Amino acid sequence: MSTTLSASTLLAVPLAPLVGAAIAGILGTTFGGNVIGRRASHTFTILGVLVAFILSAMTLKSVAVDGARFNETLYTWMVVGGLKMEIGFLVDGLTAMMMVVVTFVSLMVHIYTIGYMEEDEGYNRFFAYISLFTFSMLMLVMANNLLQLFFGWEAVGLVSYLLIGFWFNKPTAIFANMKAFLVNRVGDFGFILGIGLIVAYAGTLNYTEVFAKAPELGTLGFPGTEWMLITVICICLFIGAMGKSAQFPLHVWLPDSMEGPTPISALIHAATMVTAGIFMVARMSPLFELSDTALNFILVIGAITALFMGFLGIIQNDIKRVVAYSTLSQLGYMTVALGASAYSVAVFHLMTHAFFKALLFLAAGSVIMGLHHNQDIRWMGNVRKYMPITWITSLLGTLALVGTPLFAGFYSKDSIIEVVHASNLPGAGFAYFAVMAGVFVTSFYSFRLYFLVFHGKERYDQNPDAHHDHHHAHGDDHGHHGDGKPHESPWVVTVPLLLLAIPSVVIGFITIEPMLFGDFLTDAITLNSAAHPAFAEFAESFHGPVAMALHSLYTPVLYLVVAGAVAAWYMYLVNPAVPAAIARALRPLVVVLENKYYLDWFNENVLARGARALGTGLWKGGDRGVIEGGVVNASWKLVGLVSGWVRRAQTGYLYHYALMMIVGVLLFMTYFVWLAK
Repeated sequence: MSTTLSASTLLAVPLAPLVGAAIAGILGTTFGGNVIGRRASHTFTILGVLVAFILSAMTLKSVAVDGARFNETLYTWMVVGGLKMEIGFLVDGLTAMMMVVVTFVSLMVHIYTIGYMEEDEGYNRFFAYISLFTFSMLMLVMANNLLQLFFGWEAVGLVSYLLIGFWFNKPTAIFANMKAFLVNRVGDFGFILGIGLIVAYAGTLNYTEVFAKAPELGTLGFPGTEWMLITVICICLFIGAMGKSAQFPLHVWLPDSMEGPTPISALIHAATMVTAGIFMVARMSPLFELSDTALNFILVIGAITALFMGFLGIIQNDIKRVVAYSTLSQLGYMTVALGASAYSVAVFHLMTHAFFKALLFLAAGSVIMGLHHNQDIRWMGNVRKYMPITWITSLLGTLALVGTPLFAGFYSKDSIIEVVHASNLPGAGFAYFAVMAGVFVTSFYSFRLYFLVFHGKERYDQNPDAHHDHHHAHGDDHGHHGDGKPHESPWVVTVPLLLLAIPSVVIGFITIEPMLFGDFLTDAITLNSAAHPAFAEFAESFHGPVAMALHSLYTPVLYLVVAGAVAAWYMYLVNPAVPAAIARALRPLVVVLENKYYLDWFNENVLARGARALGTGLWKGGDRGVIEGGVVNASWKLVGLVSGWVRRAQTGYLYHYALMMIVGVLLFMTYFVWLAK
């Protein structure tokens, strides 16, 4: 039985996409003289990600079947005092699972991109970006130290900035990528403070060494306050996760990031970047288990995100934004599980969600292609008649998302609800209400989208924007114009949909026992069952995936799912007048939702303008007034003034100097006579 993994094999996993990105990004763009064409660019990048996926799958098999593990330093960058800054890999069950998820979804996105970006001028550049993003995410999840984790953390943020603003001639895309960049910097500021505190008190960046000192850190107080040091560290780390994983109130960047091409929505906002925060908290479980205050904070933030972001999904009409708010809500569910100390459940939902949410994003892109760039679900309808593969895969993704028994999302979402119900933290009551209400909300907006797009009357020919498509002006042109009728997407688009649909259906049933109740994640996650017994209580009630599905027939969760679906069916297929009537009756609430709780307004008009006013004041008052006017200019004027007076005494006449000498002697004599008295 193998107990270790090959360092060279592991190193090839992130380097293969990096090589592909370098080839496409240098040789396939004007930067390198356009030496290679489109076919070569997508071939090299897809080959790189395929190699990474195959090696990741082999690694997962070794970890799961043979019990193999790896935790070594590959390269020492520098040593500062006793602090080592290294590059190394930690591969256990958690890492191996993330490697396969990241590379598989990335591979599907790469193949899908061939069709979606078919005639885009930045074709080669886009492939370079998504391969570079894959490299960055792999470096993040494979890290065995906080330095490499932070490198991957910032690298995915940088590449997401490039991808969201891919169409850099489009003002809304530029605004969105700047918004994403700035909001993530807010979270990253907290993240680096947390890392700094760990370094200051533990004296190391290595995970294993930090976790070994966790009990000691848990006994220390934070200087000058009554707070425990471990609580401050954990909250700072989680603030980083709030930015990267789009938790309230740092969620505002994710919906706007839909301005980028659809493939990046599946890659960044379903399977990789937004799950980095969830992964990080799970990896740092030995620290978070020592602070109930931090866990309760996480629980409440996750509950707010899960419920209130779901409400926003109800009123969206852009097909991609509905799925984006669904992502926000599901990230809230994962965060709630983290707060309840059910780290393995959070990671389990991360995995299942990656597949069905990537499927839904790519299916949304297929619909956009088939409807000639129309993204407004109000001008769709009966698309299943023209796009059967997109229709059936979207239905499977929707059933997984809402938590239909036996589908992937059912096992992970129901597990979250159960552990929250069993949690003993103060915020558990509110969190349980939020995740239960979120079940109905998720089902309602998911089936609203499904029914408006794939069923009902055909409305695509009534679209007022059909003859002046705004996307065409900004490069979102896939070369599918035809006669105006919807059409199925090419095979490079539909094959990834079919391949993602398979795990969206079966992955939960297959993996729930080894991931949650086996030893697959035992050495990757630390849980204090005595202090946080919620997961242990859930484990006692589990009797297999089939029994869990049958048990759901007697729980309110399934009926909330059915109620949401029936309500959407009635309101949008049977009696379409009902939504308009409700909107009129609840107009003040609708206005609040349309303005996204006015958080964007607050950020732009209070925080941004306040920061600009502060900066202007410091510039004019501090820099120009005090420093330039009061220090720099005043100092040379004072020197000039003194120099002018001193210069007058330097006349060059001998009798003036003799007079000064006599006066000086008289003054000295007077002074000494006075002292003698």
